[in-house]
Amino acid sequence: MRDHPATEVGGIAEAVFGRAAARFWDTVQAGCPGLLPERDAPLIVAGLLRLMGGGDDRPGRLALLTVLGRVYREHRLRPVHAALVGAALTVAVPSMPLEAATWRRAWRLVERAAARVGDGPASWPVEVLGRDRAGDTITTLTVRPWRRLPFRPGDAVPVNVPQHPGRWRWYCPANAPRADSTVELHVRAVPGGDVSHRLAHQVRPGDLLRLGPPTPTGLSLPGSPTPLLLAAGGTGLAPLRALVEQIAEAAAQPEVTLVVGARTFVDLYDAIALDKLAHAHPWLRIVPALSHDPRAEPGEQGDALTVALDHLRPDQRVYVCGPPAMLVGSRLRLLAAGVTDDRIHLPEQIPWR
Repeated sequence: MRDHPATEVGGIAEAVFGRAAARFWDTVQAGCPGLLPERDAPLIVAGLLRLMGGGDDRPGRLALLTVLGRVYREHRLRPVHAALVGAALTVAVPSMPLEAATWRRAWRLVERAAARVGDGPASWPVEVLGRDRAGDTITTLTVRPWRRLPFRPGDAVPVNVPQHPGRWRWYCPANAPRADSTVELHVRAVPGGDVSHRLAHQVRPGDLLRLGPPTPTGLSLPGSPTPLLLAAGGTGLAPLRALVEQIAEAAAQPEVTLVVGARTFVDLYDAIALDKLAHAHPWLRIVPALSHDPRAEPGEQGDALTVALDHLRPDQRVYVCGPPAMLVGSRLRLLAAGVTDDRIHLPEQIPWR
C-alpha cells in the first residue's frame, strides 16, 4: 500500500504538526500532570491518527502498535485514561472531525497491543553513521542507538523516519550485537513506499531515526549446535547473516550452508562481505541462487529455496527468509522434501496476531 506524501501527518500538514502535538500534551498535562513526557506527544498523536485513518497495511499497523503498546506500558496508562486522550486529540486537531467511536477503537487496539509487547522502552533514537549503495535498489545503513538496543539475531525492529512520524516499518538487523552497539540495516526501495524510498535514497550520515522494540520473528537459533541450511531471498539475507555472525561468536560451530538468492550475479548485493565470511569460517558454505542469469552454473540456477533443496540433508534445520512471493508455499515444499515441521523456521512479522 502506498504511503501518504511526506507533507502530511495523518492528514495534518507537517508544518503545523508540532503545534498539534504541543496542544495534545498541554491538555494531557492539565488533566493528569506527569502522565506522559512531552517528548512522546508527537509519537502518540501521529500514531493514533494513523490508526484512526486506517492508512497502513497489516505489517505496518502491527509495527506501529508494537511501539504504541510499549508507550502504554512504559507510562502505566490504563483504560480510564482513554477519555483524557480522546479529549486531548480533539484539542490537538480541532480542524479534523474525530468521532468518539473512532478514537476509542484505536485506543482499544493500543490496549490489546500493550498486553502482548512486554516491558521496556518504546523507542530508541539512532544516528546514521554510514550509508552504502549496495545495488540499484538496496542501501545498507549503519546506525548507532543513543542507548544499547537489546536485540537478538533474527529479531525485527520497527523503523521510523522523522518525516513520517506515524509510520513504522519492520527491518531486521543484519548483524549480531556488536561491542560498539551499531546496527546494520538493509533497505530495499519499495515502489510507492515513501518510507523505504527515504531510507534508501535520502537519509545521510548524521541524520536521526528511531527504532522500536526488537521483536522475535521465529528465526532464532536452537540451543545446541546443529547443521543449518539457510535460504535467503533479497534483503531476507539480513536476519540470516545476523545468525551466521552469532554462530561465528559461539564456542562451537555447526556446518552451515547459506544459499543467497538474486535475479543475476550483479544483484548479489552483499557478495564481498559474504565472501569474507566464507573465507574466515571453514564451517560456512555460501551458494548463490540466480533465477534470471543464463550464465549461472547448473547448480546455481533457480530461486533460493529450489537451489537450497539440492543441498538438503536429513540432519539440518532449515531457515527461509525473503519476500512474500518466496515464502508462500515454502513450508509445504519443505515438508514434501522430508523436513519435519519442528525443523522449519520461517519469519513472522510479529509473534502475535
